Amino acid sequence: MAVIPVNIAGRPYEVRVGAGLLAELVPHCRGKLRKRDVPIVTDANVHAAWGDVVEASLRDNGHEPHWRILPPGEHTKSWDELAATVNWLLSLEVERGDHIIALGGGVIGDLTGFCAAVLKRGCKFIQVPTTLLSQVDSSVGGKTAINTPAGKNLVGAFHQPSLVLADLSALETLPTRELLAGYAEVVKYGLINDADFFAWCDTNGAKMVAGDSALREYAVAHSVAAKARIVAEDEFETTGRRALLNLGHTFGHALEAETGFSNRLLHGEAVALGMVLAARYSARKGLMPMASADHVAQHIGEVGLPASLSALGLDCNGAALVKHMLHDKKMDAGTLPFLLMKGIGKTYLDKQVSLEDVADFLDGELARTPA
Repeated sequence: MAVIPVNIAGRPYEVRVGAGLLAELVPHCRGKLRKRDVPIVTDANVHAAWGDVVEASLRDNGHEPHWRILPPGEHTKSWDELAATVNWLLSLEVERGDHIIALGGGVIGDLTGFCAAVLKRGCKFIQVPTTLLSQVDSSVGGKTAINTPAGKNLVGAFHQPSLVLADLSALETLPTRELLAGYAEVVKYGLINDADFFAWCDTNGAKMVAGDSALREYAVAHSVAAKARIVAEDEFETTGRRALLNLGHTFGHALEAETGFSNRLLHGEAVALGMVLAARYSARKGLMPMASADHVAQHIGEVGLPASLSALGLDCNGAALVKHMLHDKKMDAGTLPFLLMKGIGKTYLDKQVSLEDVADFLDGELARTPA
């Protein structure tokens, strides 16, 4: 088991990465489950796959699990589910010192974390991520949120978990598409500031997705450690350092909005294509060689992720996609900073990007013949 510290000032916690953690849930949570009753928020798919394992671990250690089982999918991150889940937690008489367990992917982690943030002005929670995407990204760092009709993750709070348990066994039950969606967030860390890790992904990414357990543990632990370092430096995204973690997300969130936050384009798929677009736009502006942008697109495409905007078959133009971007959380005084690249492993925040130029670029990408 790998143990990665997240050194948030005054509120440090651990991320534990290994196989079999769900079966040993209670020992890992020792000192945190202070009552017999334990509230668990999950979705129907995760409950079907892992509910019995978690239930047994709790009951064998004298706890009574209370389940809230939600529909899977991005639409669960809503006002209605937030209100219903908070009322459910209040009905269980959850106190500020209690821990709520978030068992699932990013949707469950985001919703549960936000519930914990607002319930009685701040309760505690434990992240138990069951997807590759949530293990390497959303479960770490304390960003919690729901979606609104205006856009993704526009209502939320920074609220750190007390512990993160990333059980690699859970990845064995994931469909390949979900694994690939998570892999997008793995390769992101190489593109941000670690060219050597991108090279590792080039060599090992496909084998990791295919099921090599040692490669999976390395990929998850390395990704978590990379994120933990950035979060410790800039917890509330005030210096711009943490914004680097959003590489591909400005383009990606616009694509998610255009496809209705639906199963047509998973979050990780949108981020993967968003990173391709960020690389291509950077090359268009002369910031990085086109050969490097092509390398990014080639790697993402070869592992099985979307690497061509035109291949999505969207019925819109570049201006429509840019309109979605105007709801981006990074908007500041009418300006939208973009994460661009000066090379592989050299991402930076550019605050001088013309949205008209981005729209023109996207028109070209929409018309581009897929490779």
